[in-house]
Amino acid sequence: MRPQTEAELAGILRDGSEAFHIRGGGSRAVGVTGAAQVLETGGMSGISLYEPGALTLVARAGTPLTEIETALAAEGQRLAFEPMDHRGLLGTTGEPTIGGVVAANVSGPRRVQAGACRDFLLGVRFVDGSGQVVKNGGRVMKNVTGYDLVKLMCGSWGTLGVLTEVSLKVLPIPEASASVLIGGLNEAEAIEVMSRALTSPYEVSGAAHAPEGPDGVPSTLLRLEGFAGSVAYRAERLQEMFGSLTLRVETEADRVAALWRWVRDVEMMQGTGGDVWKFSVRPGTAPALVAQLRAAHPVRHVLYDWGGGLIWVECDPGTDLRPPNLQGHATLIRGSEATRLSLPVFQPEPPAIAALTQGIRARFDPRGMLNPGIMA
Repeated sequence: MRPQTEAELAGILRDGSEAFHIRGGGSRAVGVTGAAQVLETGGMSGISLYEPGALTLVARAGTPLTEIETALAAEGQRLAFEPMDHRGLLGTTGEPTIGGVVAANVSGPRRVQAGACRDFLLGVRFVDGSGQVVKNGGRVMKNVTGYDLVKLMCGSWGTLGVLTEVSLKVLPIPEASASVLIGGLNEAEAIEVMSRALTSPYEVSGAAHAPEGPDGVPSTLLRLEGFAGSVAYRAERLQEMFGSLTLRVETEADRVAALWRWVRDVEMMQGTGGDVWKFSVRPGTAPALVAQLRAAHPVRHVLYDWGGGLIWVECDPGTDLRPPNLQGHATLIRGSEATRLSLPVFQPEPPAIAALTQGIRARFDPRGMLNPGIMA
């Protein structure tokens, strides 16, 4: 099914008798979809309002992400939360949509400085599981009153409602960017360096570490963005701060962009055949967690992002990589259908939180029509 309007979508959900698998562009095959019939949002497409002077964009949920990025770039603006493109990692095709980005709260390396997708979401329109059209928020932050359904919908993976329109805050593209690359650090040293950089006054907008970097050797990456003079000054200060380490500064724009695309899209794990897990933890605990994982399982590749708060780990297919004492969250991002059916894809919730979650879902989708089982 591919509704062309919000009213048509509302009718489908109101009159439906079978569960639906909600799909935008089909580029994020995460979770368990089961035998539900596919409901595509791509028919509800197009930018309905763009005010560059107000840093505001409103688009229908099925709008391709590339269409939005092209329109923003023409005005020297961008989505500051840097949404990841999952297609290379998951081996999927299709075209990522803005509704899919919001539904999954997709946020890239810049999250450590600018914030996540949900931090730029001003308003939403969606249809709940009963076929009721719901609107919350507006075009400025102060318009969000009462229950903040804007934040609730972001990251709900289509289990509370089907997004039809989103309003987003956008930001200017910076004049210049640079990456400070530090070589030879072990993982604990890299976490310490990234923490020092992120807590410094030098406005680092990306901090990542790979035991096997783009050149096959341990690499720690720090990104700076802004006016050219400011970027140059801050790069010098970071060089002074870490002067005893082996480092270089990359200032060529295309090479800087390629480096952070490599981090954002987890290119080191693309086409490699293993399962991929994503861990969200306190940065200081990241090296110990990875050491624990390596001691228990064959770990193939590791990538630290968000200063160590996000860890991508590739392992042998079918491995339950989630440790029983995990202090954080683990999500199975890439795995076979059999693996996703046998293991919890998302982090199991404590009983009290699970009860709250079920209560919220029962309110918005009382018949259990929307993406049943995807977050089980």
